[in-house]
Amino acid sequence: MNLQRDRSAWLQGPESVCQTPPVHPAQCRRFVLLGAPGVGKGTQAALLSAAFGACHLSTGDIFRAARTSDGRAISPAMQAAVERMRRGELVSDETVLQIVRERLGCLTCRGGFLLDGFPRTVPQAAALDGLLERENAMIEAVISYDLAEDEIITRIGGRRTCPVCNAVYHLTAHPPRVPGVCDGCDSALVQREDDRPEAIHIRQQAYLTSTAPLLAYYQEQRLLRHVPAHGTPEEVFARTLTALAAAA
Repeated sequence: MNLQRDRSAWLQGPESVCQTPPVHPAQCRRFVLLGAPGVGKGTQAALLSAAFGACHLSTGDIFRAARTSDGRAISPAMQAAVERMRRGELVSDETVLQIVRERLGCLTCRGGFLLDGFPRTVPQAAALDGLLERENAMIEAVISYDLAEDEIITRIGGRRTCPVCNAVYHLTAHPPRVPGVCDGCDSALVQREDDRPEAIHIRQQAYLTSTAPLLAYYQEQRLLRHVPAHGTPEEVFARTLTALAAAA
């Protein structure tokens, strides 16, 4: 299908008018994507969006857009979320839900969606079900991308960043021409604190603990599809399509 989707209404809020053209109801796909940091969920979202035309709706993208709003007005719920993040606090379920409610048009868009980063808890999932049910829209499948922690550490732990121009490299997948030196500005590359093995382990355990009830919730609804996330993006995508075909 390979359609270009307009995410302005998702990123900027309901005051922005979406220009995404609808697709035939039989082609409208609605998925929730789950997976720990480092499993390649964003890459798979891009491939799924290109294949099905569904918008990649990431709550992380909303928060990043709000932080760089350049003076644009943001809703009270978004303002509350940004302030909590600046203090290093978690955004509450109710605030996240309000932000999503403000974008109900994106969830009921006839172009479909790939939800990424929401829901994160069972109460959020139950609230999402209620929103969609009232609008006669249903989630088709929940895809959980699974990858062993040692492979996640290899992926994220090999990442190096330029502190000057923000270029990103990987020790094996995308190394710089000169080890430890940025190709673009010759600055010394650094490893972010979040990319160190001990930090990755903490994030992985936190994800597994918080997500286990959510996985059980969707398993009970027979929506959950586990997809092994090792291998190339193309191999993972092929497994995803196989899992979705089995769910049909």
